[in-house]
Amino acid sequence: MTPVEQLAVQIFADGADLPSMLELYRKPYIKGFTTNPTLIRKAGVSDYRAFAQQVLEAIPDRPISFEVFSDEFEEMERQAREIARWGENVYVKVPVTNTRREPSYELVRRLSNDGVRVNVTALMTLDQVTAVAEAVGSGAPACVSVFAGRVADTGVDPVPLMAEAVRRLARAPQAELIWASPRELLNIFQADAIGCHIITVTTDILEKLSLVGRDLEDYSLDTVQMFYSDATQAGFAL
Repeated sequence: MTPVEQLAVQIFADGADLPSMLELYRKPYIKGFTTNPTLIRKAGVSDYRAFAQQVLEAIPDRPISFEVFSDEFEEMERQAREIARWGENVYVKVPVTNTRREPSYELVRRLSNDGVRVNVTALMTLDQVTAVAEAVGSGAPACVSVFAGRVADTGVDPVPLMAEAVRRLARAPQAELIWASPRELLNIFQADAIGCHIITVTTDILEKLSLVGRDLEDYSLDTVQMFYSDATQAGFAL
């Protein structure tokens, strides 16, 4: 199995806990970071701008995505242009639609053509990938986040969809495909195998990297020992 440091796919850490982000920043295989309003709220952040400035002061040299949070395209655009000014390494996350299912393609096109590095987020269909690829095709470097994990949650195998997304995004050479919301460590290797450019990974999955290449006989024994130890400590009797 290829060591994680030698994979072609770039691993971005997904989260908004600053101490955890700084710890991951020290790991050379973490090539960038992504956040979103849900993660930032969960981390207890109340001042969005101040939080972003803290992060960017500490991590000035790897891509970091911050998301707009308005549901109106005019305000989305204002927020996006402000966020873009926060740092040279900033990508602005723009949802593929608003809550009324109105697509954001024209907004994405304007921002991208004006030099804003966008990360178009929450995609789940190939039609969306095609439309976004067209919107960013002649603009600034961009990311396109397809939520493969949420696709898998519906019972659909995301691997063929993501492989086709790689092919469709080739028409936008400045754009990179993100395998977003992975559910297990295996997704990193699946993303690498299909030529996906980036995968965003949460801390709980990153903690399993030490298991890569583990001997399965040894892992089996560890599992048996865990069950035995837990049963003994619980004092079970029949």
